[in-house]
Amino acid sequence: MSVTIQTKESASRDRIRKIFGSAPIWIAIVLIAFLWTLPTVGLLISSFRPQNDINTSGWWSVLQHPFDFTQYTLENYDQVINTSGMGAAFVNSLLVTIPAVIIPITIAAFAAYAFAWLEFPGRTFFFVVVVGLMVVPLQVSLIPLLRLYVDIGNATGVSLNGSLLGVWLAHTGFGLPLAVFLLYGYISSLPGEIIESAHVDGASPLTTFTRLVLPLSVPVIAAFAIFQFLWVWNDLLVALVFLGTNPDRVVLTAKLSALVGERGQDWHLLTAGAFITMIIPLIVFFSLQRYFVRGLTAGSVKG
Repeated sequence: MSVTIQTKESASRDRIRKIFGSAPIWIAIVLIAFLWTLPTVGLLISSFRPQNDINTSGWWSVLQHPFDFTQYTLENYDQVINTSGMGAAFVNSLLVTIPAVIIPITIAAFAAYAFAWLEFPGRTFFFVVVVGLMVVPLQVSLIPLLRLYVDIGNATGVSLNGSLLGVWLAHTGFGLPLAVFLLYGYISSLPGEIIESAHVDGASPLTTFTRLVLPLSVPVIAAFAIFQFLWVWNDLLVALVFLGTNPDRVVLTAKLSALVGERGQDWHLLTAGAFITMIIPLIVFFSLQRYFVRGLTAGSVKG
């Protein structure tokens, strides 16, 4: 009986020691999360405040009476979306981002499967070339790509510069090396017995890929989808180079940048516009975040 009591006391002491031993880590995590989230909370609250209130007091003054809804307004969002053109820019950003995510994922999935499980001449060489493209700076390739678009337009009469197709192809080219690298690491770590059993059953490489490999690769596909979506949605440089400032093609980041120049003193509009650009990436991240860590860590260690 005494041995059992001593064992329980020892286990309790170990548990208490473990809790208090990790307390500094938890405090640091909570503090970092608080400091990281605080500006976003301030931005959100400011976007719902009238212009006079923003000019005369800080956003934290709302916290004195948080449920007094007379201090909030939707006029900022109405003015930004309908008057300043953010609504049309929002649609343009969706038209640019969604295909620019789907296209590289589709191509990279086929390429990663081929590099991992198919035998063909020059497989290692081409894989090294594709992965090596990850070190090429984006800014270095903008001017040559723009000249290529102009030459194609002069030769064929099909103008890629200033079109959605042109910016889709640009984002696809810039995102493919990372996509192939991530998907290859995951697909190559799948058990070889699964692939071999599919071949024994008479499945073609395409059937094996679509029916077996692709469903198993959902975590890493979702992880890259988050990366690519956030990159394309928040991009300003590529959009300005290949789409310009045409009102029919302007994206959210370009519109927000123009809004800062035109209405730099109107904080009530800038905060509303900034939060409009944030809402979709937040939804995408939180809806796919359960795949995020799994997709990034899968395939890093084999066996």
